[in-house]
Amino acid sequence: MQLCQILPMYRMLIVFALVLVFAQGPVVRASTDDKAKFEAWLEGVRTEAASRGLKASTISGALSEIEPIARVIELDRRQPEFTLTFNEYVRRVVPDRRVRKGRALLKENAGLLAKVSARYRVQPRFIVALWGIETDFGRITGGFPVIAALATLAYDGRRSAYFRRELFDALRILDEGHITPQKMMGSWAGAMGQSQFMPSSFRRFAVDHDGDGRRDIWTTRADVFASAANYLSQVGWKNDRTWGRQIRLPKGFDEKLVNGKTRKRLSAWQALGVRKADGGNLPKRDLPAVLVRPSAGMSPVFAVYSNYESLLRWNRSSYFAISVGILSDRIAGR
Repeated sequence: MQLCQILPMYRMLIVFALVLVFAQGPVVRASTDDKAKFEAWLEGVRTEAASRGLKASTISGALSEIEPIARVIELDRRQPEFTLTFNEYVRRVVPDRRVRKGRALLKENAGLLAKVSARYRVQPRFIVALWGIETDFGRITGGFPVIAALATLAYDGRRSAYFRRELFDALRILDEGHITPQKMMGSWAGAMGQSQFMPSSFRRFAVDHDGDGRRDIWTTRADVFASAANYLSQVGWKNDRTWGRQIRLPKGFDEKLVNGKTRKRLSAWQALGVRKADGGNLPKRDLPAVLVRPSAGMSPVFAVYSNYESLLRWNRSSYFAISVGILSDRIAGR
């Protein structure tokens, strides 16, 4: 999730299809020449960590015997531009296999999801859909040691200020005892666990739902679900409505209105000839909506509500947000 917040918007298309595959690649170490400079830089991190009040055992345990990871720099430098169409993207991230698995897991975790939903006021199907698209329901969470990956990126210099902040947030997570350095694994850019939170998002939104004293988004489903729900709740989620729906435009419709910004109530869109994808009338509940075409050309158009905007807070990609909505609908049999 949070990996996507640090990549340019049009690179979001690789979120599930490729970035998480890369994250399973081998950890290739940096050259020997760079090690001395890195160690000198790392000593400064240790000093600052101590000044921030982090325990000496945390600093030693996390920052001893780590080296810059050449593979992390390679992936950061070579983020490819993809030109997947929206329909191609949806086929990749919302395959029938994932829908079936999502339905099974929704049923399997019904009791827990009901409790989380009641507390955070987020419908279970959206929690499961986010879980599915981010990490294939916890199956692919990244194969890099988070501290070493963040240290590599903070040392690298291209976006050092951002990653240095994330590094200290990660150290704070360790200091609080939520996870050990050895088990703190994630993507090459430091997105962690089954919800793929960056450390800063972990500190803001992760929840200890099972009450064991740790916010465990790596292995504890209760914490994974509650953390995702808390995130959405904190950014304005409304549980009395859905995310949006595919629509049909009339002939001659002003395409300038399909801009993701022009907000009209459904009755106003209805008056302009907009209909459901099957040709039926728009819902009678007169919610405000904007129209979105996720890619140019013949891609479908969607009328989306405020919850779509909350999904964009999770990941600034219309492809991602709409795909979460589609998967949630399909999981629910809609």
